[in-house]
Amino acid sequence: MSDSSSPLLERLARLRERVADLVEHRSATDPTADDPMRGMYLTDDAVRHLLFGGAQDAAPAPGPDTAPSPGPDPADAPDPAKEPAGAEEPDPAEEPSDDDRLHWLAHWLRLSPLDTQILLIALAPDLDRTFESLYAYLNDDVTRRRATVALALDLCGVPTHSAAGRSRFHPAARLVARGLLEVEEPERPFLSRSLRVPDRVLAHLLGDDTPDPALGGTVRLLPYLPAEQNADDAQGTTGPLARRLAGELSAHPLTVYLREHRDGDGLAFATAALGAAGLPALHLVPAERRGEHRPEEHAPAERAAGEHPPYRELLREARLTGRAIVVTSLPERPEELIRALAVNDVPVLFTDPRPYDPQWCDTGRDPIVLDAPRRRAGDLDAWRAALGPEEPDFDLAPVVAAYRLGPGGIDRASRAARELAAFHGTPLSAAHLRLAARQQSASGLERHARRIRPDVGWNDLVLPEGPLAQLRELVLRAQHRDRVLGDWRLSAGGGRGRGVVALFAGDSGTGKTLSAEVVAGELGLDLYVVQLPSVVDKYVGETEKNLERIFTEADRTDAVLLFDEADAVFGKRSEVSSSNDRHANMESAYLLQRLESFDGIALLTTNLRSNIDDAFTRRLDLVVDFPFPDEEQRLALWRHSLAHVPCADDVDPASCAADFELAGGSIRSAVVTAAYAAAGRGDGVSTDDLLAGAQREYRKAGRLVLDDASW
Repeated sequence: MSDSSSPLLERLARLRERVADLVEHRSATDPTADDPMRGMYLTDDAVRHLLFGGAQDAAPAPGPDTAPSPGPDPADAPDPAKEPAGAEEPDPAEEPSDDDRLHWLAHWLRLSPLDTQILLIALAPDLDRTFESLYAYLNDDVTRRRATVALALDLCGVPTHSAAGRSRFHPAARLVARGLLEVEEPERPFLSRSLRVPDRVLAHLLGDDTPDPALGGTVRLLPYLPAEQNADDAQGTTGPLARRLAGELSAHPLTVYLREHRDGDGLAFATAALGAAGLPALHLVPAERRGEHRPEEHAPAERAAGEHPPYRELLREARLTGRAIVVTSLPERPEELIRALAVNDVPVLFTDPRPYDPQWCDTGRDPIVLDAPRRRAGDLDAWRAALGPEEPDFDLAPVVAAYRLGPGGIDRASRAARELAAFHGTPLSAAHLRLAARQQSASGLERHARRIRPDVGWNDLVLPEGPLAQLRELVLRAQHRDRVLGDWRLSAGGGRGRGVVALFAGDSGTGKTLSAEVVAGELGLDLYVVQLPSVVDKYVGETEKNLERIFTEADRTDAVLLFDEADAVFGKRSEVSSSNDRHANMESAYLLQRLESFDGIALLTTNLRSNIDDAFTRRLDLVVDFPFPDEEQRLALWRHSLAHVPCADDVDPASCAADFELAGGSIRSAVVTAAYAAAGRGDGVSTDDLLAGAQREYRKAGRLVLDDASW
C-alpha cells in the first residue's frame, strides 16, 4: 500500500479496540455467545435475552451531552455543543501527517468527529476482512458483514434513539449528501440498514486519485495554468476581470455563469481565472452537446433502467480532489444540470452563449452572471508554453495570429503538429502547425458552404501593385484586429464585432476567387465558399435563418467565409411596390445588422460593383478592384499557366497575349485546351495549340474570330 494508507490503518487499529470492547460487552451477557449456529436462528434463551436484557444494552441512558438537538441542519457546520457523546476527538498533542487523507477530508468538508468516526466504521470491512466476521457477530447475522446504522451508533457510544445521532444518516446529512456514505436497503428498518463507502472514496483515502469511472467520457481534467503561465496580462482583454474573479474564488466557492460571445471564450476565461486562483478544475461537457443526445422517446426507458447524469459523482470528485468544476455548452434545457451543481461548497463555472434565465435555477442560489471577454487570437505565450522550451525555426507570431483556440485546443494542436513532424521525419514547420490548428477548429459550415484547402500563394497572383497592396493590408487587418479594435478601443461600439469584411469587384476571371484563396492560405485558414442555392429559400424568413446559421458557425470557426457573386444576397434595396420587394428589403436589413456584429473574416465577390447596396459598402473594411489585365499582365498570366506544362522549344505565348484580350480565368482555360490537344498527340504544347485554345475562349464569349483556319 502507499504511504497514505498508514494513517488509515492506525485509525483502524484503534477502531478494532472499540469493536473488541463491544464484542466483550455483548458476549458477557449473551446466552448464545458460545452457540456455533448463532445468527442462523433464535433460541428461547436468545428471545428472553432480547426481551428483558437486550434493550438496556442497546440503548444507553442519555446524558446531558446526548440530549437530542432541536432539529439541527445536518449540512451546517458541526456545533460541539450539539455533538452526541462518544465521537472520538483527535488528540490535540498529535499533529496529523500530511498523508492522513481522512483527517484532511474531514477538514475540507467540515465533517464533525462523529461523522469521521462513522465513515471509518463503514469503510473498515473494505480494508480489513476480519471486520466482516466481527460485524457479522455484532449484527447477530452471519450474512450481514457490513456496519449497520445501529452498529455504527453503538461503536460511537451514541444511543440509537438519539435524534442528533440518527440525523447523520439522513439523505441531506453531510456524509450522505456529499456522496461519502451510502445507506443501503431502504426497505429494512432504519437501524438495520447497511452502510457502504463508495469505492472512489476509499481509493482516495488510500492515495489513489484516478477519476471515478462513472465520469468517463463526460469529464476530463482541465489543463491547469498557474498564474505566472496563463494568458493574463495587464493589457489583455481577460486580465482585470479574471484577476477579480480569481480573488473571489480564492476567498470562497462561487457559482458563476459566463456568457460567451464566441464558442470557447468562456472556457479560456475560466481557465485563466482558475489558474490565477490556484484552483485545478474538472471540465464537464454534457452528453447532449457531445452528439450523444438520445431521442426523447427513449428517455423513460433509460431512466427506468437507472441511468442518470453523473452530477453526484462529479461533485464528489471535486470535493475529494479540491477541484473546481467548469461546464461548457449547456444542453438545450439546462435546468436539471444547474440545479444539481449549484452548491455552496464547490466552485462551479458554467459557460454558454445564451443569456442566463432565472427560471433555470429555482433553488435560490442563482449564479453570478458575467460576460466572458472575447478570446484573443494568436496567444503567443500559450503557444510557446504548449510547444515546449525548444524554439521553432520559424516566426511563430504570424503563423498563429489568426487562431482563436482555447488552452485545450492549443495543447492539442501543438501535440498534433509535433506528431505530424515526427511522422514526416522533418523538424516542426509552420505548415505542420497550421494544419494541426485547422483540425482543431471543427466546423459545421459544410452544410451550406464548400470547403477549399488553400494551396496557392502570392506568387500565383498576377495583379497590379495597387490590388496586391490592398490584399496584403487585408491580411494585416485580420492578424491585428484584436489589438487595434480591442486594446486600442477603435471599435465603434454598439455591439459591433471585430470582423474583417472586404469586397472583391471585377470582371469574371480577373482573380477574385483565387485572391480569396491566397488570403486564406496566408492566414493559415480554410476557405468556405457559400453555396447560395442552399441559402436562398422561397419561404419567408428561411433565407435569414440559413444566413444566421452560416454567420454563427463562421463566428466560432477559424475560417475565411467567401460569398461568391455576392450581389445575389447583398443587392440594392428598392422601393416597396409588392410583398416580394418588402421581403427582399428585410433580407438586406438583416444582413446589414448581422455584418456589424460579425466577428470573423468574410470576403464578397461581384462582377457588378454598382449592384451592391451603398449601405453594405459603408460597412466594408476594404474594396479591392480587380482590373482587366493589360498586354503585359496577360503575357505574365500565359507564362504562369504554362510553368508546369511540357512545351515545344519554339512555343511563344506573346502573340496570344497581344492578339487576345482574355482575363486570367480564360487564359487558364485556353492553356487547358492546348494541353489536352498536346497530350492527345503525345507531344509538347505548341504555339498553334495556344492559339486554338485562345480562339475557343473567344468563341465561348461570343466574340468574333477573324482567322478561323485552324478550325
